[in-house]
Amino acid sequence: MRRRSLLAAGAAALTLTVTAGLALTGCGSPRMAALHANCTTKGLRWKVTVLKKQPRAKHREARLSVVNKGADPCVFRGFPAFEVHLGKGPQSDARGHGRALPIDLPRGGRVTAGLRYRDCPEGWQMNEPVAVTNDTAVVSAPHDYPGRQAVVARDEKGKRLRMNICTDTIWMGPPREAAE
Repeated sequence: MRRRSLLAAGAAALTLTVTAGLALTGCGSPRMAALHANCTTKGLRWKVTVLKKQPRAKHREARLSVVNKGADPCVFRGFPAFEVHLGKGPQSDARGHGRALPIDLPRGGRVTAGLRYRDCPEGWQMNEPVAVTNDTAVVSAPHDYPGRQAVVARDEKGKRLRMNICTDTIWMGPPREAAE
């Protein structure tokens, strides 16, 4: 009889410990992120916004926004792929700078990454060694390169905008969780 009561008490203590541990860590914490699957490209909604050019600036700023449209939370782990192609010719690829920490992304959660590229000057058509111009970029979630998607670049007012990139590398800041 005593053996059963000790076993029941031990099971109850273990259950309380696990429940308290889960309550303390919370579902949005990095500890819980390990329990969620990696984000996939098709489970995310992508948006590229090219910001207004500053006067006399040689570089152009843009923002890549990603929203989890899937039914379940996922983990955004690393830098997304971002490419701008000129047909089958030259292309510009984004390279991540900084440290990208894993982000636990609930349904409807948002992540943003800053982009920066060298904007082509006036009359650039023939005198630049690398010139890529397109209003569409190809994106994918981190570690999901085969699932790439095309996304249209837009200005801050939502109008379609052609990116004129005069370099083969686009600078990308680390993805950050954005406020709703």
